[in-house]
Amino acid sequence: MQPLIAGNWKMNGVASQLHEIEAVAASVKATLPSTEVLICLPATLITRAVQTAAGRIAIGGEDCSAEISGPFTGDFSSEMLKDAGACAVIVGHSDRRQHHGETDAVVAAKAKAARRAGLLAIICIGETNAQRLAGNALSICGDQIAGSVPKEMTASDAVIGYEPLWAIGSGQMPTSEQIIEMHAHIRACLTQCFGAEGQKVRILYGGSVKPSNAHSILALPQVDGVLVGGASLKSEDFLAICRAAPALNSPTVNSQKEQ
Repeated sequence: MQPLIAGNWKMNGVASQLHEIEAVAASVKATLPSTEVLICLPATLITRAVQTAAGRIAIGGEDCSAEISGPFTGDFSSEMLKDAGACAVIVGHSDRRQHHGETDAVVAAKAKAARRAGLLAIICIGETNAQRLAGNALSICGDQIAGSVPKEMTASDAVIGYEPLWAIGSGQMPTSEQIIEMHAHIRACLTQCFGAEGQKVRILYGGSVKPSNAHSILALPQVDGVLVGGASLKSEDFLAICRAAPALNSPTVNSQKEQ
């Protein structure tokens, strides 16, 4: 599979920071033509980021509503993100699950909405520290896959983002063995739910990914890319992570953004 390096700016970014997008886009175009690179941004920046990226990297959104339109003040539909130029969207991020109370059913509805609009959905799952210490990490993530991933999902319109919640922004990292175990479990769950299609779905690791550990993470089996938080805000750091990805030639997101 072609590795996907996805950045998530979260609630950060104004127009003056678009030079970071330009720096990433220019370097990817010049030195990493086969690497799939996606940066997900606040909705306020999407159109300007798409103009800045000029087709050299993909731009996505950080969340979407399950609704097409209506009296939902402050929400953005997947169709609106698509209209702004996005080609992907993150759904079910731990921030949304923790701080906005999003359930698996809500995440599944948003993933369906992304598919409806033709956006790639990065569907996030992950366990808390308490759940891992209790020995429930695998079952929690398996239940989240069953509840959050739409039954009509295909590998072309969905990616799984595994985020151990206790590692996000904490500087803590799971061991290689823990990442391997979880990604193998996720693959087994996807295969059980979706058959052969589940073998094709990319599984990203997310949680304190930085230049110093990206190469070792991306070298692990069943790790098909990374979802990067804080390190995606600085082009130098994000590009170092992009360069750690194995070089393969099977473009999917890049081909979407060029259409």
